[in-house]
Amino acid sequence: MTQTQVWTIGRLLEWTTEYLRKNGSDSPRLEAEVLLAHARNSPRIHLYTSFNDEPSEAERTTFREMVRRRAEGTPVAYLVGHKEFFSIDFVVTPDCLIPRPETEHLVVAAIDWAKERIKAMGINARHLRIADIGTGSGCVAVAVAKQLPKCEVSATDISPKALAIAKLNIANHGLEDRIQLWEGDLLDAIPSEMENLDIILSNPPYVSEAEFKELPKDVREQEPALALVSGPTGMEVTERLLVQAATRLQEGGVVMIESSPMLIPRIGQHLRTLGQWALKPIVKDLQGHARIIIAERIR
Repeated sequence: MTQTQVWTIGRLLEWTTEYLRKNGSDSPRLEAEVLLAHARNSPRIHLYTSFNDEPSEAERTTFREMVRRRAEGTPVAYLVGHKEFFSIDFVVTPDCLIPRPETEHLVVAAIDWAKERIKAMGINARHLRIADIGTGSGCVAVAVAKQLPKCEVSATDISPKALAIAKLNIANHGLEDRIQLWEGDLLDAIPSEMENLDIILSNPPYVSEAEFKELPKDVREQEPALALVSGPTGMEVTERLLVQAATRLQEGGVVMIESSPMLIPRIGQHLRTLGQWALKPIVKDLQGHARIIIAERIR
């Protein structure tokens, strides 16, 4: 950007869109708008009525630095410090995974099943007990709790730094009285004396060690590997979770797991081998890929 040219908002967006495209961005225009709106501390929609305005020098300086870091691989969500998920705004940092649209299918599946369960219970309906295992930013726990007032949520994570972000998001949405955080490994983090659960939700690590090396640079180098990598096969964490889930669910309760479309058939086969589960229809994402596996505990 030369200093002799007038860098209006419209011109900045055009230049930055092309620059980010050349540096590997899949959605360069959107990213340019999000970064510029953040630099100006204004809603993104305001950019559309300000194309001919000239940002201040301070705004341009902030914007240039963020564009530089984005081109080097820093995800936009980490640059601006938040991400929308299920139409809810969440604080995110490099201590937690960035919420993905695919995970919204996990929330929808949980809400649908819970509403049917409550309806079947009728006047005897009690607060459903739900666990979000590997909560990260807390996005799943918060989204479910906001949609299901008759539920109590336990959210676990092995990372104390991730739990700190989850705690902040829970407080931001006024859900401290309905979401309890536990630090530890999967369901082992929840005290054994607590009553059994109705729903166990999880988007566990499912990337194999070999696959991790092939992930996009901004994921591989920026997001926490602890939340991504399961082990040599990608199945290790899921297999441990299912063993624990069988002892912590009410009979008739369900476990819902988001995973790779390549692993969903293997998880289904593993569940059949265990013999304690009745498989439900697979939930597919918007691209038609198998994304969420659901199983009911039958014994």
